Formats: sequence, C-alpha cells, structure tokens
Amino acid sequence: MKSNKRWLYLGTGTLTLLFLGLIYAWSIFRTPIGEMFPDWSISQLSLTFTISMIFFCLGGFAGGVLSKKLSIRARMIISAVMLLVGFFAVSLMKAESPGSSLTLLYIFYGVFGGGGVGFAYNGVIGTLNKWFPDKVGLASGIMLMGFGLGGLVLGSVVNSMIGSMGVLPVFRILGIVICVVCVLAAIIIKVPDANETMELASLAAPSAKAADASAKADVKNYTAGEMLRTSRFWFFTIWAILLNSAGLLVINSAANISVAFGGTAVLGMIVSLFNGAGRIVAGNNFDKFGRFTSTLVNNAFMLIAGVLLAVGGMTGAYIFILCGLVFVGLAYGGCPTITSAYINKAFGPANFPTNFSIANFSLIPAATIGPMISSALLEAAGGSYDTNFYAIIGFSAAAAVFWVLLNKASGGER
Repeated sequence: MKSNKRWLYLGTGTLTLLFLGLIYAWSIFRTPIGEMFPDWSISQLSLTFTISMIFFCLGGFAGGVLSKKLSIRARMIISAVMLLVGFFAVSLMKAESPGSSLTLLYIFYGVFGGGGVGFAYNGVIGTLNKWFPDKVGLASGIMLMGFGLGGLVLGSVVNSMIGSMGVLPVFRILGIVICVVCVLAAIIIKVPDANETMELASLAAPSAKAADASAKADVKNYTAGEMLRTSRFWFFTIWAILLNSAGLLVINSAANISVAFGGTAVLGMIVSLFNGAGRIVAGNNFDKFGRFTSTLVNNAFMLIAGVLLAVGGMTGAYIFILCGLVFVGLAYGGCPTITSAYINKAFGPANFPTNFSIANFSLIPAATIGPMISSALLEAAGGSYDTNFYAIIGFSAAAAVFWVLLNKASGGER
C-alpha cells in the first residue's frame, strides 16, 4: 500500500521533534550560563525559559496561520534558519558585556529559539496527522513522546559536551545540527496528495466507526473563530490548563522530591520517562475509546498521583512517592497528545494547524500557575512538599468538574 510510507514520515517527524525538544532542556544551559554571568539573578535566567515558551506558542500560531500559504518544506526551512541564527547568536555572548549578553539571550534563545521550535512543531504535527486519520492519537503520541523526551535523551550528551568544550561552542554545534535535521525533514516529509488522501480515508472509516459509534462521515471543519465560540473548546482548554498546572507543581522539582524522601536524583527522572510513555498511552486510549474515556483516564491518573504523593508525604514511605511521580508523568504526558487528537477530531482536520496552535496557548497559563503556586506553597511550608501534593489533588478535582461540563457541552460526542 502506497500510504505505508507514512511510517517513514512519522519516524522522520519524531526524530525532528526529539531534537526540537531540547528547547525544554533550559536547565542544562542555565547553570553554566549562570556561572559565566554571576551577576544575573535566578529570575533573570528563568525569564529566558518563560520567553521561549511564549514564543513557542506564538511560533506555532504563526505556522498554523501560514500553513495554507506555505508548504511544509518552506516552513521547515524557515524554522531551520531561525534556529541556526538563534543558537549562533547566543554563542556570541561575552562575559565582559553582561547587559548586552542578556538581551542576546532573550532575543535569540527566547524569541528565535522558541519561535523556531514552535513553527516547526506545528508544521510536523499538522502535516503528519493528515497521514494518520485512522490513528491520530497514536501518531500524535509517538511524535509528542519524541518532543517530550528530547531533553532527557539528548540532555546527557549536551551536558557532556558543555563540560568538555564550554557552553558557547555547544550552542554553535547545536545550531548546525538542528538546522540540518530540520532541512532533512523538509526534504523527506510530504503532504498526502488527493489519491493518498482517499486511500487514507478508507483506512480511517472502520476505526472511526469502532471508536465512536455516533461519529458522522462528514466532519464539520471549524474555522478558528468558530472553534473559539464553542463552549466545549473552553471547557477542554481549562481542563488541560488545570491538569498541566497540577503536573508542573512537582515536575520541575522531581529530582529534589526524590532526594528529600530518601531516593536519588536519578530516580526523579522517572517523571520524564513516564511523561514520554504517557503520550503513547493517551494516544492509544484516544484511538480505541475516544475523548470521553481518554480524558477520564488522564484525569484519574493525576488524581491518583496526588493521593499517592500525599500518602508518601504523610508516611515518609518512598514507594508512594515513586509511584506518585510515575502517575504524574503519565498524566502530564497525556495532555498534549489528547489535545492534538481532540482538536483534530472535534473541530476537523482542514484547519487543524491553526486550531491546534491556538489550543497550545494553554501552556502559557499552566507554565505560570504551576511553578508560581509550587514556589509559594513550598516557601510557606518551610520547604515541605506536602502542600504541593495536596494541591495536585485540588487541581485534579477542579479538572474533573470541567470534564463533566465538557461532556455536557459535547452532547453525544465521545
């Protein structure tokens, strides 16, 4: 079958997102850059990641808007240039010029780096979902697993390179490598033509019937404006924000939490491993059981995580902490996959790149709310994580309320 080449495209896209996922590995760069510029405060360094996440969302939105005007090849080449320029410019920072160097970091790592990654991210996922109308959840899960594990899989290599040659030369190398990866993706990945689209639609028909008995053959394709006027989009978005915020209460401190309860920092990385696994689990659940069940399971995972961590905090038993971190990873990892699959299914594939990019803006409030509340609770509790664990339960319960509202707004849609 000619459409079997879609697996080559999926592999290429996943590898590309693995490298693009290094944007999440800011913590690897933060320490050596902080040592190079000791006058910079922690908040100044942390702002770099915030800027990169904001422009990741904006870059994705720009990519979605331009998806009908520019080919996937053109968009990937634009991303390649942005990332090459961004990482090369960061390597020009000078210790004797801390003021101008901070500006360079914000503009070229934050704006160019974050924006370039968002632009490519939207292009890869938006294009490859067209090849998998029968397995949109699984395809999204595999790609997003690559993106989520980028920092973990490549982080140790980058960290070793920084130790041997310094952080600035590493930025130049990464700029070249990521540029090459994006250009190769631009050459390999294609959009299905009319005949391939018909063939793929025939594959999707049986699975769509099995996954959702109430699904209609003619799916309404919502424009961005139409989608934003639906209550179910907003209920889903708030649900995602709450669960992402719950995960971020502990994810950034997973290694420290592990150590605090008698484990090792390495075991804290279990969150990252199950973050990747959660994307596959959620995608498979979405394909087999639909939105209703996959969102319910994801919500339950986060609630279970909060309960296990709270019990671990009360008893001091590390096994509860470890299992709690596993469930945090599964639930947090499941959210982006479900978002991709749900937006595609509920609002149609025709305007998916734009609609998906709008849904991704939920990352901004989550990335603000989670860490902010976590820091405040940790400080108020004198360094104890117990209140963070209780907050996860609270966020999960609130998300469950919006899950119910989403079901009511969705009618019979599953």
